[in-house]
Amino acid sequence: MKEVLRMHPTLPLLVPHCPSESCVIGGYTIPKGARVFVNAWAIHRDPSIWENPLEFRPERFLDGKWDYSGNDFNYFPFGSGRRICAGTAMAERMFMFLLGSLLHSFDWKLAEGDKHDLSEKFGIVLKKRVALMAIPTPRLSGSIMYE
Repeated sequence: MKEVLRMHPTLPLLVPHCPSESCVIGGYTIPKGARVFVNAWAIHRDPSIWENPLEFRPERFLDGKWDYSGNDFNYFPFGSGRRICAGTAMAERMFMFLLGSLLHSFDWKLAEGDKHDLSEKFGIVLKKRVALMAIPTPRLSGSIMYE
């Protein structure tokens, strides 16, 4: 899940922030009241932070040093500070439950003639350029599982 959120954050530009006082960040002066957007998409693909950032490598997160707290400014798919997503803990748990349930209950295949395309359409939210059409086939017997 962490690698998916690194490569494909739901919100590529985090919720805007406004400094209460003028400040200097990275040599740039940010005036009081300016609207600041953090580009999580670019940070999560920065080669100075991530080795081979365009490769999907879930093993990056096996050492457990990355979390969703928003305190590490190299990885913050749910934002940080006072505006961090309130549903982070629930999202983390429900994602694994939902994915596990779908994989356990169904066999999946692409629609005939479809190709797997991971290209993105950039906007306020990040979505796939071409919608993924996957066809589920029930794996478990007994209709009670699918009602």
